[in-house]
Amino acid sequence: MSRHRTAALVGNPNAGKSALFNALTGARQKIANYPGVTVERKAGRLTLPSGEPLELIDLPGSYSFDAASPDEDVTRKVVHGEFEGEALPEVLVLVLDAANLEQHLVFAQEVLELGRPTVVALNMVDLAERDGLTLDAAALSAALGVPVIPTVAVRRKGLDELCAAIAEAESHADEEAHKRWHITLPERRLAAKHMARAAILSASARHTIENGVDRVLLNPWIGPVILFGLLFVIFQAVFAWATPFADALEGAVGAISGWVVDIMPDGFFRDFLTEGVLAGVGSVVVFLPQIVILFFFILVMEATGYMARAAFLMDRLMAGVGLSGKSFIPLLSSFACAIPGIMAARSIPDPKDRLTTILVAPLMTCSARLPVYAVIIAAVIPETTLGPGIGLQGLVLFALYLAGIVGALVVALVLRNTLAKGAASGFIMEMPRYQMPRIRDLAIGLWHRAYVFLRRAGTIIFVATIALWLMLSFPKAEPGESQLDASVAGMVADGLHPVLEPIGFNREMSLALIPAMAAREVAVSALATTYAVDAEDEDLAAEGVTDRIAALWTLPTALAFLAWFVFAPQCISTIAVARRETNGWKWPTFMVVYLFALAYAFAGLTFWIATAAGL
Repeated sequence: MSRHRTAALVGNPNAGKSALFNALTGARQKIANYPGVTVERKAGRLTLPSGEPLELIDLPGSYSFDAASPDEDVTRKVVHGEFEGEALPEVLVLVLDAANLEQHLVFAQEVLELGRPTVVALNMVDLAERDGLTLDAAALSAALGVPVIPTVAVRRKGLDELCAAIAEAESHADEEAHKRWHITLPERRLAAKHMARAAILSASARHTIENGVDRVLLNPWIGPVILFGLLFVIFQAVFAWATPFADALEGAVGAISGWVVDIMPDGFFRDFLTEGVLAGVGSVVVFLPQIVILFFFILVMEATGYMARAAFLMDRLMAGVGLSGKSFIPLLSSFACAIPGIMAARSIPDPKDRLTTILVAPLMTCSARLPVYAVIIAAVIPETTLGPGIGLQGLVLFALYLAGIVGALVVALVLRNTLAKGAASGFIMEMPRYQMPRIRDLAIGLWHRAYVFLRRAGTIIFVATIALWLMLSFPKAEPGESQLDASVAGMVADGLHPVLEPIGFNREMSLALIPAMAAREVAVSALATTYAVDAEDEDLAAEGVTDRIAALWTLPTALAFLAWFVFAPQCISTIAVARRETNGWKWPTFMVVYLFALAYAFAGLTFWIATAAGL
């Protein structure tokens, strides 16, 4: 019995191939894996207008025949007839997204270069019309030299015409196609742009405006300036907008602490509430406004479609240090928390790219560092205005975030030229439409972020703070003796302090680094608890941690502490996730060692330079 003729659906990811495959084959499908790989093979039976059955194969989405993933490798081999046990398809059905025509036409030219019987399914024309585009299928057909059939797979529009074109494709194959299409990638991109423009009969004002905005925001020179200008504004707002709310929360915590002192007798339980819970956990909770404002901007950037454009701009920079553009999303996620960022690195196909991304993810400034930065900056950096809307405190915060980004890029460059040597791979992503953010979605997103922050304050931070308070409170000091000197925590600080003293750290700072390994924010509560327990009288104990740091720390010491937290390893949970994602302790150990080394070196350099400069 002779086998059925075959046709293969080929095209970019998100072109609607699977929807078209389902519409053409219905329930007559067979799903398995290609031999020797874990890539899914989907095949179904299509009945042509003549009644002849045809086997239709849904190939994995691909951006190029220069395969960068197992999926793309399978597509290339099947289309070229190089996959053992898989017949060469007689007809190729090239599926294009009508709303993203220019991008999809780049790969289309590679397919047409083969000179094989090909039919183009111009899919999702309804979405293109929704975006204000009216396309000329005949003009596109003339430019490509093959039949172009407009389709809407989910509504079964154009399927009969597509089946008829597939049946006649072999009789219209262009044997000389390879002479016309054998061009380089830059030439294909230029040709795709011209063909896409020629195929557009009309475009709405909105589409024209959005294209004009993209020409500015994605410009290789103007775009990065706008991006970093926006980030600068965000960090200015984190301080300027949050100050009234943070002051109100700090006043509320102080009032509650004073109320507890007034109504409760002196003793263990009152000290537990005032020095442990309120001084420790309360010192972290007051930074909730900064967290909410930061994530407000992030959520707005995502909802409007600008975040994808920021990824496009950063891809050029990351490629310069050997990182794949696919690393951007995991590293971007690490600004919220390194744990989901490291887990998101699973999507990177190249193992060395993936390893490098995991190792540098902790250098992205996660939201847990923000309370540490905020309290130190508020304590030692004056509220100086450098110009209209430009404050010195916001500028310092921006510099800290920028230092983390630069540090990650430099470390990635070193790793990609030594331990994880390799070339950067390409990165293609589709730009979403611009749209106004929905207030409800923003509110839900902000509530979720606030809940996560407060949950950490009520669990990890609470437990670590109370444990430190107990270590600071016992054994009790003799008359005239400092409680810190007499306590168990003081003994621990005495052991660690000689190592950190050369880089400007005092005993309280040295002690705060230990519980901060549970969660970065604990450093703030640890300092607050330490100063509260060691206070000589109740008035001094009632002072906020910001006031105590301002009174006791020098500027070089504070700057060294900030430099430490730019580079120091993140929480224990991050290290545990890195171990799971790398299947062992080798790379997490390396990550912890190099991060501690960087933190020590840069904290020391900051302290020594600031001291020498007389700051």
